[in-house]
Amino acid sequence: MSEQTKKLLSTLGLCARARKLVIGTPMVCERLRSDSERAGTEQRVYAVIEASDTSDNTHAKLTSKCNFYGVPHYRLDIGAVELAHAVGKTGATAAVGILDSQLMRAVAVHLPSDENH
Repeated sequence: MSEQTKKLLSTLGLCARARKLVIGTPMVCERLRSDSERAGTEQRVYAVIEASDTSDNTHAKLTSKCNFYGVPHYRLDIGAVELAHAVGKTGATAAVGILDSQLMRAVAVHLPSDENH
C-alpha cells in the first residue's frame, strides 16, 4: 500500500470520527436522494468513495446515482475490507459518502490525480 493511500485512509478515519461520513452503499444512495429533496442542506454528500472490489451492480448503481445528482465519485484501488477498517467498521464497506466540504478538501489532497470521477 502506497504512502498516499495510507494518508487517504487515515483522513477517511478522521472523517468517520468527526461523524461526517455516510457508510455503506444503501445509506449513501439514500443520502444522495434525500439531499436532492432538501436543497441547500449543510450535510449534503460532497463526494462518494468506492472500494475497488465492489460488484458490477453496486458500481453501476453508485455511478448512476452520483452522475444524476452531480456528486463526484471515486473508485479507489483499495478493498472493501480496508475501507471498512479505515472508517472503524468490521467486515466490508463498499462505499462512503463525505458530508463536510472542509474534510472533502483534506481527502482530495490524497486522491490520485489520474482517478476517474
